[in-house]
Amino acid sequence: QVRLAESGGELVQAGASLKLSCVAAGRTLRFYTMGWFRQAPVKEREFVAALVWNNQTPKYTDSVKGRFTIFRDDTSKTLFLQMNDLKPEDTGVYYCAAGLISTIPVLSERAYSDWGQGTQVTVSS
Repeated sequence: QVRLAESGGELVQAGASLKLSCVAAGRTLRFYTMGWFRQAPVKEREFVAALVWNNQTPKYTDSVKGRFTIFRDDTSKTLFLQMNDLKPEDTGVYYCAAGLISTIPVLSERAYSDWGQGTQVTVSS
């Protein structure tokens, strides 16, 4: 099991930047896929970005490509999500997730077994 703790969410204006952090504790992340999901009010949780820990090739949902960057720090076992040019539609609770590498597509929640509590991001227009 991997324990995850997100931070960095806050209220910002459209066009601003935020960097979310997710500290992982427990097992080595060497064989894990790490991802970010978000859930807007009255909407289902959706995939945002993911990367396999020992393979730097990231995946993004189309709406954040070119604006968001997912990356990691090995030493601190921290996953980051750099969010630039934020839009009101980016508002939601952002969740960090971890799951053992598998054949399940990384954009599916089924690929992840461990979840953080979430951090709120609110973008005002």
